Amino acid sequence: LAVGWGSGAVAAWATPPGSCELVQSTTDCTGRWLSSIPGNLQGDTEELLLDDNTIHVLGNASLLSYHQLRRLSLIKNRLELIEPGAFLRSQGLHMLSLADNLLFTNYSLTAAALSALPALRTLDLSGNRLTEDMVSVLVWNLSSLESLSVARNLIMRLDSSVFMNLTQLLELNLEKNYIFEIEQAFEGLQRLQKLNVAYNYLPCVVEFGLTQLRVLNVSNNVIEWFLALESDDLFELEVLDLSHNRLLFFPVLPRQSKLHSLLLKDNEMSFYQRLPNGTSLADVTVQFLLIDGNSTNVTTVSLWDEICHSNLSSLRLLDMSQNQVWYLPEGFLAQMPSLTHLKLNQNCLETFHLSEGDPLALLTELDLSQNQLAELGAEVGTGDILPNLQLFNLSTNRLRVLPPGVFTYTRKITTVDLSHNRVDLCPQPAAAGEAEGPPCVDIRGIKTLTHLSLAGCGLRGLGGHPFQGTSLMHLDLSDNHQALSRDLGWLQDLALTLQVLSLRNTNLSSIVVDFSAFNSLVRLDLSGNSLTVFPTSLGILKLRSLDLRDNCLPALPPDITRTPLGRSLREVYLSRNPYNCCTLGWWDSLQQVEGLQVPDGQEVTCSYASRTLSPRALPEPVLRSCRWQTADLALLYLVLALPTCLTLLVAVAIVFLTLKQKLLKMVKSRCGVSSPY
Repeated sequence: LAVGWGSGAVAAWATPPGSCELVQSTTDCTGRWLSSIPGNLQGDTEELLLDDNTIHVLGNASLLSYHQLRRLSLIKNRLELIEPGAFLRSQGLHMLSLADNLLFTNYSLTAAALSALPALRTLDLSGNRLTEDMVSVLVWNLSSLESLSVARNLIMRLDSSVFMNLTQLLELNLEKNYIFEIEQAFEGLQRLQKLNVAYNYLPCVVEFGLTQLRVLNVSNNVIEWFLALESDDLFELEVLDLSHNRLLFFPVLPRQSKLHSLLLKDNEMSFYQRLPNGTSLADVTVQFLLIDGNSTNVTTVSLWDEICHSNLSSLRLLDMSQNQVWYLPEGFLAQMPSLTHLKLNQNCLETFHLSEGDPLALLTELDLSQNQLAELGAEVGTGDILPNLQLFNLSTNRLRVLPPGVFTYTRKITTVDLSHNRVDLCPQPAAAGEAEGPPCVDIRGIKTLTHLSLAGCGLRGLGGHPFQGTSLMHLDLSDNHQALSRDLGWLQDLALTLQVLSLRNTNLSSIVVDFSAFNSLVRLDLSGNSLTVFPTSLGILKLRSLDLRDNCLPALPPDITRTPLGRSLREVYLSRNPYNCCTLGWWDSLQQVEGLQVPDGQEVTCSYASRTLSPRALPEPVLRSCRWQTADLALLYLVLALPTCLTLLVAVAIVFLTLKQKLLKMVKSRCGVSSPY
């Protein structure tokens, strides 16, 4: 008996004939090398799973015993044929999965079998090498279908005849085919809400007029234009994914819609009213010539004005990353007062302006990374600028300073990424003869800030209290070669809150660096430095992860596993250090610690007599040599001194015996006492 996870009911587990497993009304025969459906399973089975078997034919008698079958899955078999009478006793079947089979071979007979399923709601025909004509035959009589997947087939062109009778269809998946043309294929699908045509070869979408559609995914095609139908009708569209295409212009969207997510990532999109050479294209229009049979229709579109007629007041997510945008037209963001996520990373932006008038009061994430920003403009007054912003990514630009007070009104900011900009942190000391110090970024007093990245910013010898008034938990200072030219005193304001600290590639050497004050640290990255001695102050910390790769450490402390650090560590990186093969006691101790992972353990090596070896399998001659080298020195000295002492003792005895008579006479003559011989 096993306790059920849903209602808390008790479910009985059994092993029916054919090595299938029965859980309540579900029979699981997955991966049993079955060539046919077992006929002796329980007759009240409602769900039958036959995936990953070798069934070639679903015969007329295959399902006779299963009158209550509701869900049948035959994914990844070798199914070539479903005989016309196979489902006559399974009229209640409403979900059928036939993905990854060979149904193209006898599709007409299989279509006859499917037509006997009046209650079928979900059908998966993915990966069956079907053409559009085959699909049309297979689904011709399935008017009850609500969800259909024909992904990963050989469909190239769609017209109105393919899905003509699927009047109840809600969801259609056509991804990963070879579709290059669609001509009124969805006009009769009045209830269609989700359409996936991703990973095909569509060159454009024009006169888009599916007003009932809620989700449209046409990503990963070769689309250069997207033009919605010029209409004042309300479109139900909520999500439009045009990412990974070849869009040249911002899409011409429906004038009225419920769009909340617009994905335009990885296109060739830009705005053309102002060009870098000063040329204006404000009045330039484009004419589309649409030829349908004997009729010709000419549509004239302005490159920018058209977007002004689209109502984007409900838009919450706009992803325009990986394009060629070098400026945003005036008033572009003003049409999006509900925007919460704005991604403009990996473009060509040179400036970006924030002001109190911009309707970005609800924005929580702003990504401007990997642009060419040399200036971030902001009109800081008494009003709010980005009051709800939580994540601000400015990495990999050309910024040297941020507008003073830019974070004054960002009351919820938690994450700021300034990495790979040439910025310094305030306070910066003024040079001789200057009233003020060089430009710097002031983050002092931002109480909500918890994550800050300053990697690769060229920070130099920080001092003072640059983090005063903050509660940082994650701080990345990696790739700043001069940041640690002094001690870590400037980090003391974070001693109680800092949990993750990266000092990778900061030229940290064996100078005394005291980490003992950072009791809250759980993750520390010291890789890529020049440490020749393990910092002793780490021993009292309770780190869970420590990275020591790419240093100059010959060994770790032999008692490391007996320290608080050794007892708390769960992950340690150790590779690319010149460890001594004869001082690997610490390595053996680490291997015995339960729960400790060394992810790069296979890469750890040690040196012995100019040889590089693995500490996991040292040759026996090396082990013997190391044992001799590390033997107890007192015992070694005793062994070396013992022969010398014995030799001296024997020599003294011989001399004494040889000169005994003369010594006695000399003593007697000196003392004047007679004695008989």
